[in-house]
Amino acid sequence: MVVKAKELEFEGHLIDSMILPKALDTILDLEGEFEILEFRIGKKKQDHSYARMIVFGKDDAHLDQILKELHRIGARVIEVEEVEVAKAPADKVLPDGFYVTTNHPTFVRYQGEWLEVEDIGMDRVIVIRDGKAYCVPIDEVVKGDLVVVGEKGVRVVPPERPRKSTYFEFMGGRVSSERPTERMIEAIAKEIYDLKLSGGKIAVVAGPAIDHTSARDALAAMIRDGYVDLLLSGNALAVHDIEISIFGTSLGMDVSRGRPVPGGNRHHLYTISKIIAAGGIKKAVEKGIVKDGIMYECVKRNVPFILAGSIRDDGPLPEVITDVMMAKKEMKRALRGINMVIMLATMLHSIAVGNLLPSTVKTICVDMNPATVTKLMDRGTHQAIGVVTDVGLFLPLLYEKIKELEVREGRG
Repeated sequence: MVVKAKELEFEGHLIDSMILPKALDTILDLEGEFEILEFRIGKKKQDHSYARMIVFGKDDAHLDQILKELHRIGARVIEVEEVEVAKAPADKVLPDGFYVTTNHPTFVRYQGEWLEVEDIGMDRVIVIRDGKAYCVPIDEVVKGDLVVVGEKGVRVVPPERPRKSTYFEFMGGRVSSERPTERMIEAIAKEIYDLKLSGGKIAVVAGPAIDHTSARDALAAMIRDGYVDLLLSGNALAVHDIEISIFGTSLGMDVSRGRPVPGGNRHHLYTISKIIAAGGIKKAVEKGIVKDGIMYECVKRNVPFILAGSIRDDGPLPEVITDVMMAKKEMKRALRGINMVIMLATMLHSIAVGNLLPSTVKTICVDMNPATVTKLMDRGTHQAIGVVTDVGLFLPLLYEKIKELEVREGRG
C-alpha cells in the first residue's frame, strides 16, 4: 500500500492551550498516523513549546484531508512554500480548490514575504490585490482577482489560552448555567472597565427582549456613560424601545405595571408612523418626540447603530437596512477596531455577528436559552463565553458592578 507523508511543525503554548492533543486526536480520528520527531517544552510560562512530526496518510487525498484539519489549528509545513493563487474567472466565481478562511489571524507567503490577511473572518476567501492580502466574501470577488487556492504558503495562528490566569479568561469558550453568576459578572465588568480605560471599543448586539425588562434602562445607561461604542440590532429593538419612551408600553404592555393597556397592541404601529413622519430616529430625538431609552442615548452620545431588517418587520423604521447583504457589509465595516462584543438575548443576530468577527475579539453571549450560545460556538465563534441567564437580571447587575468599579477606582 502506498503511504504519503508530510513533515509539520507546531509552535506556541501547545500543552495548556491543548493544541498538541487536538492535533494528535485529529490525526487519529481521520485514521492517519504520526511520528513525533522533536518536542521541546517551554521552561517558563511565557516560553513557547515546539513540536515537529511526520504525518502519514493512505494516499494524497487522505493526507490532504488530514493536513486541512491540522492547518486550522496552526500546523506549518516545514519547507517554506509560496502561496498558490489562481485568477477568478468571473465576478463572484472562484477557481477550483479555493482556500476557505477561519476567523483566526492568518498569513500568506507571497513573493518571498509573509503578508497578514487583512479583515479576517470565517468562511471567506483570500485575494491578493496590489501586494496585500485581503479576506473577502464571495460576492466581493471580481474577475481577475488573484484568489488563494490550497493550503500551501498559508499560516493560521489559532488562539491560545492566555498566560495571565484570570477568572474571565478561564471561562473562555465554555457555557454553563451552573457558574457563580455574580462572580462572573464582576469579572466581565472588570474586563469592560479596563478595556475602556485603555481606549478599547465595545459593541453590543441586542435583541428586543431587552425592552421588556429592566435591562433597557441599564443598556441605555451604559451607552450614556460611554461603555458602548457600537449597537447592532434590528427593527424590533428600536421600535419597542421608542414605544416605551412615547407610550410607556412595550408590545402594548405597561412596563411599570406589567399589564396590557386598552388599545396597546396598536402602539408599536403608532410608534413607527410617528418616527417615519419625524424623518427618522435622530430627527425624532432632536424634536423631543423620543425623550429617553437606548436609541435616545445612541443619538445623544453619537454612538453609531446598525439596524438590520427582516421579513418579520413592521414598517420598518427609516434607519433599518432592508437589504440584508448591505446590512452585513455595514456591520462588518463597523466592527473593525472593536475589541469586545456583548451579545444580549438574540440568537439570529448573535450568530450573524459572530460570523463576522475575528477570533481575537472577546465575545460574551448572554441568553436564557443554552442552545443560543452553543450554536454560536458550533458555528465557529469558539472564543465566546456563554452566560445562560435572564438578560433582565444580568444587565442591571453588570452596570451596577461597573459603577462600583468607578467608585473604587476614584473615577465615579
